Order: sequence, then structure tokens, then C-alpha cells
Amino acid sequence: MQVQVEEISSVKRKVSVEVPAERVNAEIEKAFAGIQKKATLSGFRKGKAPLQMIKKFYRNAMQDEVMRRLYEQTLFPALDEHKIEPVDAPLIQDMPLVEEGTPFKYAALVEIMPQILLNEYSGLEVKKERYVANSAAVEAEIERMRENMAQLVPVEDAAVEEGQVLTVDYSFSVAGQPAEDSSGQGAQVEVTTGRLLPGLAEGLIGMRIGETKPIEVTMPEGEGNPELAGKQGTFTVTLKEIKKKELPELNDEFAQQFGDFETIDEMRTKLAEMREQQELERINTDLKVRVIDALIAKNPLEVPDSMVRRQVEFMLENMKQRLQSQRMSLEMMGLNEEAFKARYWNEATQKVKGGLLVMALVEKENITVTDEDLEARYTKIAAGNEEMLPRIREFYAAQANARNSLVAELKEEKAIAFLLEQSQLTEVDAAELTQGSEA
Repeated sequence: MQVQVEEISSVKRKVSVEVPAERVNAEIEKAFAGIQKKATLSGFRKGKAPLQMIKKFYRNAMQDEVMRRLYEQTLFPALDEHKIEPVDAPLIQDMPLVEEGTPFKYAALVEIMPQILLNEYSGLEVKKERYVANSAAVEAEIERMRENMAQLVPVEDAAVEEGQVLTVDYSFSVAGQPAEDSSGQGAQVEVTTGRLLPGLAEGLIGMRIGETKPIEVTMPEGEGNPELAGKQGTFTVTLKEIKKKELPELNDEFAQQFGDFETIDEMRTKLAEMREQQELERINTDLKVRVIDALIAKNPLEVPDSMVRRQVEFMLENMKQRLQSQRMSLEMMGLNEEAFKARYWNEATQKVKGGLLVMALVEKENITVTDEDLEARYTKIAAGNEEMLPRIREFYAAQANARNSLVAELKEEKAIAFLLEQSQLTEVDAAELTQGSEA
């Protein structure tokens, strides 16, 4: 057997295999002999048909069996011989049919882990958003709470207005794009201009219960499937019900429904504290992303498409679950699965690169997780519930996979903390960060 390995890129290898004709002949004869024992041909008892007839009528079955067998017998030994460890199933290319007296040649495209040379990771220059208190944001949160406490009151014999909540049956299509067709029954839609696809809210306004109406919408530019950007889609909507929101009065009684608040002023103070905590957490989460991006910039690497594909699939499932919990869909966001994958491919690539570099940093700096680290995490998971703590310990002691995942998570957190300690941080206004990302 002859094997040639061609380096396509740092993470791709083309492995060409040639199986000698003698071995091909032996496998063909072996396959036909096995088929002969099981075959039933008209005029012959099972297993008694002449070999020449078997070769005539069962050639396709022989081809499938011999090709599969030669592939299984040769590719992975070839990979082992050349110390190639695939990260995903090899993609077979250029596989011809097997023929008697002819060598069997095929090629496989194999993706491998990149060689990670972590050269520069100290002194990374990273910008951090400066926290700014925002009383207007607190008031907006209170208004959101009022919205959540709003009573939905049916509206009879009236036309749809901005801000109302509708129950509709709908179908959606884009001309010339059958894959975009979708429909729904009993969907709830809040009529808010600017939050729905362009043209949808405007088309709903003025409708009456029982009315069916086609509404033209414009697929947004820069979002969703690039092939659909700017094209016209059609929602055919049947209005089943209209409800309006009645908001509760903003007073001490309202505040008392949300916890240990006696007055609305106490509620505002607590919400301001909560917002500060949330904003600081958001800023720190963003900072971690920025330091990883800086690490990637200083240590560029190529990653296998298969790893990025798995990451973007994971992101897609998360998005679908979040939308489903809000009774929404990708289509209502102007997306489909393929468009989502295309849009978030670069982000998924960065996540894979960052993950590999952080793993390399863990090894290089010999970052470990102690029993004290695990105990601290168990306590955090218990969230103050002392009765849960022993159960959490028992769970991770009994479930090796779960414990290993937790250890890996803690190592990653320690590695990122190490990077931040070694970095040169500069606090800037949020607007400066936004301008930088747009540039």
C-alpha cells in the first residue's frame, strides 16, 4: 500500500492511498464468494448459483462491500502510520469504482488540531469600559416592570394601535425562496415599530378582528440571509384578538409587590444597586472577550472548519431555545438556520481560537484547580442553601464527566484572570469601545 500526505494548510491534510491490484483482486473474490453463499437466483438453490452469474448480477453489491472494506482497512492505518489525528470524520474524495487487476486509489481530506505556539501573552493592551451610573436606565427598568405587571384587556370593535398585543395566524413567504416559507397559529405579536421586520408593525396598525391581510415587509440589510437582503417578503395575517395594556399606578403599593420595599424610593435605590452590579458583571464579561481577542491577535492560528461548525451549531441551538421561550422564531428575526450560521461563523471562529489558546496557556503556566477552588464553586452553586451543599459535593464526586467539565471551566477562568493580571488595562467610555468595534 502506498500513502502520500499533502499539506493543504496548517490544519488540513490530503491523504492519498493506493491499494495494489493483487489486494484488490483478493478482496473482490472474497466479496463475491460471500455473496454467492447468501444469494438466491431463479432456477438455483440458495448458495448454489454459478460464480459467473453472481458476478454478473451482484456487481454493484460487490463494489459497495469492497470499497467500504478497503477504506476501513487502509485509511486509519495510514493515518496512524503518519501520526495524523483527525478532529472529525475524514472526507473521502476521488474514490473510483474497484476493478479487477487495477490498483484502488482514493484521497481523503483530513482536519487536524493546529499546532499552537503561544509566544506572546503578557502585557496585552486591552480597553475596559468605564462604569457610569445611569438614573434614566433605572427609570426605564421600573417602566419595564410596570409593563410586565400590565393587565391585557381585550379590545372589541376597534382598529389595531401601536403598543397593543395581537393574537394572529400567519404565513410568511419570500418570492422565489420556497425555503423561507413558514406559518404559525395563535402567535402573539406586540405592535412595536422598530422591533419587528420593516413594514410589519405599520401593516398591522389599523387591522380589525377577523380581517385577513397581506403585509409586505422588507428583509433587512446586513442581517439574516445575505441573498434575501432588501427583498420583499409577505406576511399573510389573520387577526384573531386585540388586547391593550393597562399599566399599574407607580406608587408605594406598586413597589411593595416586588420584595421588601416599603416605598417607591427604596425600590429605586435597590434597583440602582442591582443595576450597578449587573453593569459591572457585563463590563467584566466584555473585558474577558476583549482580552481573548487581544490574545488571538498576538498569537494568530488557523482552526479546523469542523470545530467552528460544531461551535456555530451550539450557538444556533441556544438561540432557538431562547427565541422559543419568548414565543418567537428565527424567521420572525429575519433569519433562517443557514443565514444564522453565515452571520455568526466569524464569532464562532473566534470562540474556537480563544478556547484553544486558553487551553495552551493552562498547560504552559501549569494552571491547576485545588480542592479549595472546587469547594468555593460548590458553595457558589448552592447559592446560600446549606442543605444543598452536601448533595452538590456528592453529585460531582459520583459524576466524573461533570466534575471534569467543572475543573476545565475553573482552569479557563483562572487562565483568563492570569491574562488580565498581566495585561495593560485602559478604562474608556462605552462610546469609544463602540466606535472601535464599528471601525
